[in-house]
Amino acid sequence: MLLVRHGESEPARPDRPFPLVDGQGDPGLAPEGREHAELVALRLAVERVDAIYVSSLRRTSQTAAPLAARLGLTPVVEPDLREVHLGEWEGGVFRQMVAEGHPIARRMSAEERWDVIPGAEPAAAFSERVRKVLVRLAAAHRDQRIVVVTHGGVIAEALAAATGSRPFAFLGPDNASVSHLVLTEARWILRRFNDTAHLDPAFSTTAAPPT
Repeated sequence: MLLVRHGESEPARPDRPFPLVDGQGDPGLAPEGREHAELVALRLAVERVDAIYVSSLRRTSQTAAPLAARLGLTPVVEPDLREVHLGEWEGGVFRQMVAEGHPIARRMSAEERWDVIPGAEPAAAFSERVRKVLVRLAAAHRDQRIVVVTHGGVIAEALAAATGSRPFAFLGPDNASVSHLVLTEARWILRRFNDTAHLDPAFSTTAAPPT
């Protein structure tokens, strides 16, 4: 399972809150994020990929689109891959509160819990949601390789579960990074985290297959 964080999304602006999908902020990709998506496609198009999954938030489908076009695959929307719900801090408020050093943001970081934010998804429920969806996808693609384009919080939760680490140990993977997780019936194995080699400007001139 190749876990890809979506490309850079549009900036949060106090005068222009993000549209909401099922109560969650749904920004599109920024121009830099669209470049990220093309570089991810260039990197992974040479891999054997059996399926592509995205969340119900459009920054993941926009990130997956170039790769899907190269491979001739149709991304499958899996709503349970959506980002952790941030309650009253949805719609771009979260970024503002973190940037301002809000006391709740500092507490969230210290306690490594999203649910100190008012109305946010409970930690146990988020953990269970991520675990269940990844197990379900792995069971549907036994002995196959799939690309899962998702969110930073989801990737952090998955890798913490795989390694038994602190909840936020893997928080903050770079936009368009690739993390490699192998799911077996016995255990989850982390093979790679936050691989961004394809974002190096030199990559696009060396990685393309010959024509």
